[in-house]
Amino acid sequence: MDQAAHPSRRWVREVFRQAWGFSRLFGRTGCGWVIVLVETHSLTKSYGRMTALDACSIHVERGEVFGLLGPNGAGKTTLLRLLLGFLRPTSGSAEIGGFDCYHDRVKVHRQVAYLPGDARLFRGMKGAEVLRFFAEIHPTGDLAKALGLAERLELDLSARVAFMSTGMRQKLALAAALSSETALLVLDEPTANLDPTVRSAVLELVMEARAAGRTVIFSSHVLSEVEEICDRVVILRRGKLVHTQIMTDLRRRHRIRARVRGPVSALPAPDNSDVLLVDQGDGRILIETAGELADLFGWLSQLPLEDVRIEPVGLRSIYDRFHGPLREDLVKVPAESGWTDAEAGMPESQGTGGRS
Repeated sequence: MDQAAHPSRRWVREVFRQAWGFSRLFGRTGCGWVIVLVETHSLTKSYGRMTALDACSIHVERGEVFGLLGPNGAGKTTLLRLLLGFLRPTSGSAEIGGFDCYHDRVKVHRQVAYLPGDARLFRGMKGAEVLRFFAEIHPTGDLAKALGLAERLELDLSARVAFMSTGMRQKLALAAALSSETALLVLDEPTANLDPTVRSAVLELVMEARAAGRTVIFSSHVLSEVEEICDRVVILRRGKLVHTQIMTDLRRRHRIRARVRGPVSALPAPDNSDVLLVDQGDGRILIETAGELADLFGWLSQLPLEDVRIEPVGLRSIYDRFHGPLREDLVKVPAESGWTDAEAGMPESQGTGGRS
């Protein structure tokens, strides 16, 4: 009998194959070892001379909400389609759960629930029939959960898809995608065409998925939504990954705008390396800090203040560094500060980091 065909030997080979795949799920970051569910290495997709995605390397940890930001044409949808195995990469690789996204795409699809940005549903079916169809074709489909989600989203399932509004069809697609008990949710513009109340309900569902240990890739143009629910965010520009932002770090950052009496050129710098002081002229100063505000308040109290305003930095200021004109309040940077104009909104330590 051929030894290679012996059942016990086949079993041993399968155990080693799975163990090797499982070991590749672990990665090391600055915070220690984590379980990595999604990983790409120099992932590239070109169409002739046009490169839609250029050497993109990211990792998505199990149980996190990972945000994708960028305008139309930045490469977000191309990245998602490569992860789902719909496109063959020109070069590089992508894996989900240890499986190659293109060559093992059938196994990948068993682990993923996907909401495309332009979901197409069967126009002749009623809403309930659509949910039943998707629940039956996916290995982890759950019709009862899908019906419950539809009720939570206030969706009338008795209507045919052809007679549903754009918002109703979006709710139906959301109920179908979120009902599957997969390890990974890929949501491309999930709140498009929805009113504010339903948008809030969708964000709650995403946070519930994260609380249940599921991983979510969340692509959106709405910065406030991304800022509210994501743990990490990457910004794409013209197919390149240009920035990775850890949201807990961003939420600690604050901007202080103040007006003082007299010249500001002689102002003493605060004794804090996490503080950026910008002289804007005409008695106006801008301060950005990534540390505690308590120590800074003591320094501010010693200044001849006329007016002061404190606000969080927010994701908008980071996004505008790559997709918008530089704001005037971040252009005038003292030469001795060691900052370039383009870096004035964020210290170098907050730039593209991690393994991405």
